Amino acid sequence: MASPHTASVLVASNRGPVSYTLDERGELTAKRGGGGLVSGLSAIGPDTDAVWICSALNDADRETVRRTGGALDPADTGGQRVRMLDIDARVHADAYNGIANSVLWFVHHMLYQTPLEPVFDAAFRRQWKAYEEYNRAFAEALAQEAGQGAAVLIQDYHLTLAPLMLRGLRPDLRIGHFSHTPWAPPEYFRMLPDDIAAQVLGGILGADRAAFLTQRWADAFTECCHAVLGPGSASGTRIGVHGLGADADFLRWRAHQPDVNERMAALRQQIGTTPDGRPRKTIVRVDRTELSKNIVRGLLAYEELLESRPEWRERVVHIAFAYPSRQDLAVYRDYTAEVERVATEINSRYGTADWTPVELHVKDDFARSLAAYRLADVALVNPIRDGMNLVAKEVPVVSDGGCALVLSREAGAFEELAEDAVPVNPYDIGGMTAALHQALSMGPGERAERTKRLAAQATALPPARWFLEQLAALEG
Repeated sequence: MASPHTASVLVASNRGPVSYTLDERGELTAKRGGGGLVSGLSAIGPDTDAVWICSALNDADRETVRRTGGALDPADTGGQRVRMLDIDARVHADAYNGIANSVLWFVHHMLYQTPLEPVFDAAFRRQWKAYEEYNRAFAEALAQEAGQGAAVLIQDYHLTLAPLMLRGLRPDLRIGHFSHTPWAPPEYFRMLPDDIAAQVLGGILGADRAAFLTQRWADAFTECCHAVLGPGSASGTRIGVHGLGADADFLRWRAHQPDVNERMAALRQQIGTTPDGRPRKTIVRVDRTELSKNIVRGLLAYEELLESRPEWRERVVHIAFAYPSRQDLAVYRDYTAEVERVATEINSRYGTADWTPVELHVKDDFARSLAAYRLADVALVNPIRDGMNLVAKEVPVVSDGGCALVLSREAGAFEELAEDAVPVNPYDIGGMTAALHQALSMGPGERAERTKRLAAQATALPPARWFLEQLAALEG
């Protein structure tokens, strides 16, 4: 690794651009990821001295850090300079699962069943200390790597305390924080203990600039600052909005590779034809089995469609990709099981020898997801609450014949796509049923026109520009 204090652009996030597996012979294999940060760092060019700070997430990652000292092989990272931190596994578990995913995520997505939760007890305070330790490790690594006056972009709810910690270590740096989640309104955010709420807000306000996916989330943040820290408390930090868009060039190229064409053929066979030989309509959803994605209510709305409008029976198939997420948390395992139970129940009640109403897939397969995007007549995106939701933006970009988008008004993407989507209240089963019927009944001409406008809006700020705009705003 290059000597410390040299990087001019730094990114910090819990998950890095690469992860590792360790086989029984002790050999490590790298797997590269994608997303906006990967595209963004690639966009700044090889002449910029950039470094990405991330955490080891599993035993194979930690073994990689032990063997490399944390400086990952550029052959594994696509040429990017990456420093992976070996934070104690128990500290990481408490910070990541105990606080980030079980408290901050729940607050911002408003997921608590408040008669019983949250419970901010001694165990929570112990986990909060781990969250502080985790953030401090990032702040110290950034301080070591950053050159004089460097630009630092800190990512998401895992690292809300790092900006202020880094400010204390390196006041010369230009620090940005970006929130990829929604931001809770003050009355919900104040469920957090007063000192914790103040610490989260104060941590982000340690940045020169705090940015969000939509104006709604940015406004909620400033309202929380006003309510918790007092009027004018956010005045020293600039607030920005950058609505991450879909990467059209990559998606359109990837969606026409041979493996996607193969999966399209397999999906067409699963979908089948109506009794009179016509292709069946398809409703597609692609999600992680994340509590906020509202998969169960989406299935219940589809069930009500089949019950209340029997003319759709045997004429439509719901392709539901529900990829397991956070299965180390019991509430997520229970939710995944409920998704599978409801899908099985619908198939048992309405299915025939020649028609399976719900084709549920739980094994992650990106090529198959793209195939479904291309085939979809209707895309169902109905989260309870979502920072953006890129599926809503990706489907119109790769759709072959035009796709009607049924979109929750609680998705961040709704701010940009509402005009050409079919809007839904994500809690209203009857309303979603009516929206699915409207979308399925939409003529091909209207569907194609809406899809064209949705795709243009969805690609207005592709990942590389999204990243570079933040960098320019921080340097300005």
